[in-house]
Order: sequence, then C-alpha cells, then structure tokens
Amino acid sequence: MMQQRAIKKVLIVGGGTAGWMSAAMLARFMGQQVQIQLIESDAIATVGVGEATIPAIQHFNAALGINEAEFLQATQGTIKLGIQFENWGKPGDSYMHAFGPIGKPLGFTSFHHFWLAARARGDSRSFWEFSLNYQAARAGKYQPLAQIPNTPLQGLVHAYHFDAGLYAAFLRRYSERLGVSRTEGTIAAVTQHPSEAIAEVVLTDGQKLAADLFIDCSGSRALLIGQQLAVGYEDWQHWLPCDSALAVPSAATQPILPYTRAIARDAGWQWRIPLQHRTGNGLVYNSQFLSDEQAQHTLMHHLDAPALAEPRKISFVTGRRKQQWQHNCVAIGLSSGFLEPLESTSIHLIQSAIVRLVQCFPTSVDMAKLRQEYNRQSAEEYCAIRDFIILHYHLNQRTDQGLWQYCQQMTLPDSLAQRIALFAENAAVFRQQDELFTEVAWQQVMLGQHVLPKHYHPLAESLSAGQLTGFLDDIQLIMQRTAAQLPSHQQFLQQSAAQQ
Repeated sequence: MMQQRAIKKVLIVGGGTAGWMSAAMLARFMGQQVQIQLIESDAIATVGVGEATIPAIQHFNAALGINEAEFLQATQGTIKLGIQFENWGKPGDSYMHAFGPIGKPLGFTSFHHFWLAARARGDSRSFWEFSLNYQAARAGKYQPLAQIPNTPLQGLVHAYHFDAGLYAAFLRRYSERLGVSRTEGTIAAVTQHPSEAIAEVVLTDGQKLAADLFIDCSGSRALLIGQQLAVGYEDWQHWLPCDSALAVPSAATQPILPYTRAIARDAGWQWRIPLQHRTGNGLVYNSQFLSDEQAQHTLMHHLDAPALAEPRKISFVTGRRKQQWQHNCVAIGLSSGFLEPLESTSIHLIQSAIVRLVQCFPTSVDMAKLRQEYNRQSAEEYCAIRDFIILHYHLNQRTDQGLWQYCQQMTLPDSLAQRIALFAENAAVFRQQDELFTEVAWQQVMLGQHVLPKHYHPLAESLSAGQLTGFLDDIQLIMQRTAAQLPSHQQFLQQSAAQQ
C-alpha cells in the first residue's frame, strides 16, 4: 500500500530564483493535483548574481502566461541579443555569440560552408555580417521581429537581462496567487523514513513540515541532497578551473546595450550586464593565479560607472551532483551543480530542471523509473553545456602564464575533443537533438576563436564565384537594411514601459 500512495504535497526548501521558479511552474501545471509549500528564511542570503539569460527563458515565461512588458517593468529588464566575447582569442580580439541564425542554408548544407568557400576565394567579409542579431546588437537596436519582412528568413531572437532578486519576487507574487504557501523559517533537522526517503524537515521553532516530494533549492549548501542524503559531487575544476567570483553593481549607463559583454582578463574574465536601473558587473577568476585583492582591483578599475555597493565574494566548485534526484528529493539550482556564468546558463538549468520534473512528475511514491530517466537527461544536459563552456577557455590564444596557458594545454573531455577535431578538419558540427546550444552557436565560438577548418562541404563548390558572391551579397544587404530600420533598444524599453 505504501508504494501506491499518491503524491499529495511538494515542499520546496529555499526561495530565491530557483525556489520561486520551481514554485511558479509547479503551481501553474500541478497546482490542482498537489499542495505546494515553500520554506525560506529572510536571514539566509541568496546568490542572486544570475542576471543574463538565453532565449529559452521566453518559453518559461510564456508557459506561465507572463506578459513581456509587465515582466520587463517588474524586473528592470532589458533585451539581450547575444554575448560579446572580448580578448578570448588574442588580446584585442572580439566576436559575438549572437542568438538566432546566421545567413541561410542551401539544401542540407549549413551557411557557414558557403561563407568558408567565399573566404577561400578571397572574400574578406566577417561571418557576423550575415547575422541580424549581431547587426542589431552592435547598433543598439531592437523591436520584436519574428520574421524579416518579405523574406523566409527568421527575424530577431532575444533573451533578457534582469534583476534576479526582482524576478524571484515577481514569481513569488505569481505563485502565491496560485495557492503556493510560504513559510518563513530556518531548518534545524531533517528526518527520513526507513526507506531513506525524506519524511519531514524540522524548523528552529519546532515546527515539522512533512511532504511526499521535496525540492532542494537551498543553494550550494545542498541541505537535503548533499548534507542529508549524502549524494556525491562530480568535480570539474580540472576542466573549468575558476573557483571564485566578485560581483558588484554600478550605476546604469546610456545607451543601454542589448547584449552581454564577457571580457577576458589576466586570470579570469569580467561580465557586464546592462539593466534599466543599474549594470551588473563581476569578475570570475582562479584564486591560485589571482588574489582576492588583485581581483577586486581589476574589477573596480574596469567599471564604466560608479559602484553602488561593495564587491561581494562568491566561492564555488564547478561540477554537478552525481544524482540530481535521489529518493524523493530533487535538487534544483546550485544544490544540483554549478557551471560558471560564461554562457548565461544558470537560470536556464533551473528552468530545464523544473520543466523536466513536471514532465517526469510521479503519480505515486514509487518513482524509481522516472527518477532514473530524470537523472539521465540531467547528466547529458550538464555535460553538453560543460563542453561548450570549456571550448571558450581551451581555444584561447593568449600568451599569459597561469590560467590561460593551463587551459590551452589541458586534456579535454573526449566528447569535446571530437567536436573540435571534426570542425577543424571538415567544418562539421553535429549535435544531439535535445542539446541546448545550436550548431550556429558552436560555429561562432570556434570561428571567433580562430579555428578555421581545413575543408568545407563539397556542395559549397557547386556555386560559381559569381553565384556565391551574389548569394552572400543578397543576405548581407537584407541584414543591413533590416537592422537599419529597427528602432533603438532604448525606444523599445520606453514603449514597453508605457504599456504598463
């Protein structure tokens, strides 16, 4: 009979972005079937650094029925069209991981093969001349554009920059309207069933909270999944050696750029994320090669506006929990693992975890098969994102000793080494169907960091020199004209605010 008991209550341990994103999604889709309670303590600070996202966040907000203008206003949000990487190849280099497509494929052949064929014939145009997202980002422009008018070409693809604390508060209000109950308190003890599944948490005031399914959103403390259930952690610092970050807000600057900046420094890299009311800044670094004092000097020296607070230190170990769902406990957010924010995946990993849980939601406490599949999918997702982040570090051509030299010489995961070799030889990029990053994303990082393939697809030779030039000319002209007609990002934000 125990094995057939239905899931009637879910307890979320921890608030912040992870907790309230989980609460909101569960309330939206499971609120009629289960009771949802969230416990958090105002005395425990959340990390709250993740302010940049990737385009999939639109699907999350849309699933919740959130109005974009309301969301931007509530979170002081801005538009993000891509990430500009500076100094990652050689000092002075710059390229962008622009969202959306680049160019137009012909048949089954990706556009970059035709661009490489033209380059071999002496065409000097940048790959990004054929990206609408790049052209709009660099010009500081944006408006919603699903498709380029009078063409079959996709329009702009966007994500957001927003204040993570304000987003959590926004989702708290959303969740509570849908019946999620919030309990203020600090956990003093956790009890387990004889089966080792979690039975209840005990608060410092003696209150006991039981549930059938627990979601651990307690951050890097991993109160349930790590401390109580003793699930191990897979350490990836040999591939992603940065272990520290300093974060500091600075005053907003004008114009507000519609892209993130990731700027390589001596022993790490700096982020710059423009919001409406401030700019988010930080420095990710390796503490063996850079002291905290040196890191603070580097960060503060490179601010583009006055700081609004003192820098805050964050220590971390890159990696993942070996099982992200153990017994009746699912880890979401930092309790499940940490991949540094280079490609803005932290909030996405929260999103994908809670969506995966909804898809795998158990009908009873007998959840072993669903748990196994959830863990398989989670492991694949983490490893694929890990490889994409390692790619940036490994392909650097900097001459700095220490971090950058180590990353050039380190042994890669086999999965990543194979991808780089395949692209370097034949310009080919293949990905698993459910992988997060697109083929175009991989192309941009490898081309942006000077991996120029020896060969390209033979179909790219099927066009004459004149046909190839004309094909590229047409696409470039469409992108330039479309970008030129867009309003500024600032105008879009003002119009969005006026709708409220």
